[in-house]
Amino acid sequence: MRRAGPRKRRDIRRQALGRAAERGFGALDDRLPAAAGGRALLRKAFPSHWSFLLGELALYSFVVLLLTGVYLTLFFDPDMEQLRYSGPYEPLRGQPMSTAYASTLEISFEVRGGLLVRQVHHWAALVFLTAIGVHMLRIFFTGAFRKPRDINWLIGLTLFLLALVEGFTGYSLPDDLLSGTGLRIAQGIMLSLPVIGTYVAMFVFGGEYPGHEIIERLYPVHILLLPGLLLALVAVHLILVVVLQHTQWRGPGRSNRNVVGHAMVPQFAARSTGLFFMVAGLLGVLGAVAQVNPVWNYGPYTPEQVSTASQPDWYVGFLEGSLRLMPPFETTLWGHTLMWNVLVPAVILPALLFGLLYAYPFFERWVTGADDRFETAHLCDRPRNRPVRTGLGVAGLTFYGVLLAAGGNDVLAHTFDVSLNGLTWAFRGLLVLGPPAAFLLTKHLCLALQKRDALHLAEGRETGQVRQSVEGTMTPGHRPLPPEERWTLAAQRFPRPLVPGPEGPYGRRERLRVALSRWYYRHSPPREWQTAIGHQRRPGPEGAEDGQGAGRPGAAAEQGTGEGPGAVTPRPPRTGRRSRTPRRR
Repeated sequence: MRRAGPRKRRDIRRQALGRAAERGFGALDDRLPAAAGGRALLRKAFPSHWSFLLGELALYSFVVLLLTGVYLTLFFDPDMEQLRYSGPYEPLRGQPMSTAYASTLEISFEVRGGLLVRQVHHWAALVFLTAIGVHMLRIFFTGAFRKPRDINWLIGLTLFLLALVEGFTGYSLPDDLLSGTGLRIAQGIMLSLPVIGTYVAMFVFGGEYPGHEIIERLYPVHILLLPGLLLALVAVHLILVVVLQHTQWRGPGRSNRNVVGHAMVPQFAARSTGLFFMVAGLLGVLGAVAQVNPVWNYGPYTPEQVSTASQPDWYVGFLEGSLRLMPPFETTLWGHTLMWNVLVPAVILPALLFGLLYAYPFFERWVTGADDRFETAHLCDRPRNRPVRTGLGVAGLTFYGVLLAAGGNDVLAHTFDVSLNGLTWAFRGLLVLGPPAAFLLTKHLCLALQKRDALHLAEGRETGQVRQSVEGTMTPGHRPLPPEERWTLAAQRFPRPLVPGPEGPYGRRERLRVALSRWYYRHSPPREWQTAIGHQRRPGPEGAEDGQGAGRPGAAAEQGTGEGPGAVTPRPPRTGRRSRTPRRR
């Protein structure tokens, strides 16, 4: 009997594997909605704008964090038992230190690839927190936190808060002089809590500071508890991203009822995989050539020593700055001392900042008077078209930046040879005057950009040429905008403030709401914009969004131009870009 050739045997094996895959998928589909869910997931459209990759940057740096953290866990010993160092690093040989610090030195100098992995881990933590922060700024300034994504905003903010705590716990594990100083500050913050401060500090440190259990307690929190919470929240966040419709920038062919972008397979998957390898490669290069946290230079932690120019990582630098700027102020009541100089900047201020961030989506929704009966908006706002929101965001960034710079006032004073006290008072003045000035400047800049857009829409973009008529008048030359850009400008929408309806009278709460709405949107839209497109306005495709019941409390109207006059609405090019129409919510 003649045996089959190699090619035929290969075809037989391929057919057998195909039949086995079909049977396995059928068995899975009988128990789970694999076919329907997989088809929807594989063909899901993702916007192609670069700003939507910030979330993926945070995700992939988190993956690198987990991988490098698992490797470091195999060699790190969190024991605080004292020993004398006998390793290869000569300057510290014979010095007393904790087992945790000696273990960190062993990873850095004796474990193969340990120093590289440790520095990649540290850089990945910095990139992770930075990417989350910038991603949330993009969401805030573009209004992507609005319903139905307000819950996802809360999840993302909780992720950022947990990442801060995770970074601080990992920063404290080596038990070097710098991290020990940070733990000493944390213990002082705990002691500032009224009544319960002493008990909290004793419980966390296992006795009087510095104790012998703090590193052993932080270790499981850092490698088990917080990573588990982060993984769970990341999973919920990604599920909501898949279930909810993506936001996208306004443009031809884009509306509140579709998503224009790349399909998940193969275009988005290829881009996203490439981004992962780019992030991992960049972190590897940083870990190899950019030194970070050289604990051997700091030495082991001893409570009686504090090094100069002690600076934490950037994500907790604002707490350092707030502690340095707060004047000394204490109050003694009934035998209890309230340390306002620690309680206010390190407890009340962070709680207030994160509380405002948690509440802002619901506050803006209350001010704008959005009605749940109408279709939710999925198109991103241009920051210039929301001048008050953009101004508030820039004011918050200014406030944070002043605190971050104040955290290094000693380094700045030494570097620029200025008075430390004078620099501290200058930062105090900037902390009070800087945010309002940044708000006003940003608001007027946004209004000026709106007027410039209206001028471009009405007359076109200047060419730099000047024409002189027969009468001698000088006229600047203009070039019409491209159809797609003109469509995008004409389709911009401007919310109007709430107007009290005829049902009145209203209570204080409703009057406050109307007053805040007027403060938010009294300059919207500018007169120049109305002049440019007022005679060309026609209803847009999202009629429900346009008519949100202006003229009655609890509803706000957005004024826009819909599709735009005379604009060409090209169909999305057939090059892997996909427009998906989700179900109505």
